[in-house]
Amino acid sequence: MKPLSSTPSQAKMLGAILLLSACFTQPTHAHAVAAGTMSFTTGLSHPWSGWDHILAMVAVGLWGAQLGAPALWLLPVAFPMLMAFGGFLGLVGMPLPGIELCIASSAIVLGVMVALQARPPLWVAITLCGLFGLFHGHAHGTELAPGHDGLLYSIGFVIATGLLHATGIALGGIHRWKAGRLVLRAAGAGIAVMGCWFALEALA
Repeated sequence: MKPLSSTPSQAKMLGAILLLSACFTQPTHAHAVAAGTMSFTTGLSHPWSGWDHILAMVAVGLWGAQLGAPALWLLPVAFPMLMAFGGFLGLVGMPLPGIELCIASSAIVLGVMVALQARPPLWVAITLCGLFGLFHGHAHGTELAPGHDGLLYSIGFVIATGLLHATGIALGGIHRWKAGRLVLRAAGAGIAVMGCWFALEALA
């Protein structure tokens, strides 16, 4: 039996096949990576796209700073947890009533809580933040663009929400001083007023 050997034409044909394989497989992989990155960055930027989202999420941090531990970390945990669930409902197309009005109401209620330095039972504060998080998340979920990865998009907007909560907590650190408490209460009133504006737009 003769040993197998490669002719120059066979070698050229094999090289052409490998080159074509590389040309077809590499763009597919690059496209998947690019799509995943785009999905994550889109989710990361989405909560910053509207003042109704920004102010409500910062207000959660401000209120947590006023209340102190354990609300300081429980409120910023409850909000994104329920927001992720709301995002899932939005992704699968399950409707919730009055989304825009509820988002506006979150700015009103949370702003009033900060303005009044309200100290309800802890479970009430957690329930409020979680409920508002649900509606904010649903709004994010329904606005997922076609072709985006829902999981990476959700991870992005949850991380962005955490950053906004952290911003509120950091700003709320001035609560330890009397003048700082007055500034926080004024900020809460401003957030509530903006929430009323958002509500009027939602009803228009």
